[in-house]
Amino acid sequence: MTVLEPFGARLRRAMDERGPLCVGIDPHASLLAEWGLNDDVAGLERFSRTVVEATADRVAVLKPQSAFFERFGSRGWAVLEACVQEARAAGALVVMDAKRGDIGSTMAGYAEAFLHKDAPLFSDALTVSPYLGYGSLSPAVALARENGTGLFVLALTSNPEGGEVQHAVREDGRTVGATILAHLAMENAGEEPLGSFGAVVGATLGDLSSYDLDINGPLLAPGVGAQGATAADLPAVFGSALRNVVPNVSRGVLRHGPDVVALRDAADRFADEVRAAVAAG
Repeated sequence: MTVLEPFGARLRRAMDERGPLCVGIDPHASLLAEWGLNDDVAGLERFSRTVVEATADRVAVLKPQSAFFERFGSRGWAVLEACVQEARAAGALVVMDAKRGDIGSTMAGYAEAFLHKDAPLFSDALTVSPYLGYGSLSPAVALARENGTGLFVLALTSNPEGGEVQHAVREDGRTVGATILAHLAMENAGEEPLGSFGAVVGATLGDLSSYDLDINGPLLAPGVGAQGATAADLPAVFGSALRNVVPNVSRGVLRHGPDVVALRDAADRFADEVRAAVAAG
């Protein structure tokens, strides 16, 4: 397998061609029930295949949440492998939402599971947690560079509990979240057209003008749709970094299933709204 073009370059092209939208694949039990599916492996497989069929040929990014597959054990992992491979074959970039974070060889093992070119779960990018120290992500950073993949590092998340860590002020007067963003800016320095090391920054957080979001990398922005944020809110939250924002919508699209046409229409509608907000911003 040849080394891929860097993730940032591939993501920039996908955003420009398909619109800057990420659709989450979150097959939790309540959503399976809404679709009339059983909370079992057959329901999991039907759900994930339907989302891929409906959206993988039109959205820039699909983001499977690994926890909802892992809960079914080895058979759930098999469904996840198929989901990733089919989504990538249809042209979508896949961000594995696994939020891995550890040190040394363990972090390297997590990276190899999702970012190594020969791994069954090989994805275009992986969400990771830096809260054992940003340096603990070094094995994942190195493997991502080697394989043309990327990372999305938790920086300013949308959950209320995150603030007690991310907004904590260090001795140098900078918050922890701002420190993570600064590390990512250094990773992406000089990269064109976009760096491969992004941040997770919630779309529900309001005015973030006190943070430097211009990291020359993508900003994965959960919170659009069911969590209350809209595409029209994005310019006020992200300011000059707006063009690099990848809003994530999960339930706002998924609730329209299992009808494939309805899922496609919902994804197209959100993509159009985001494209218009970026153009206006």
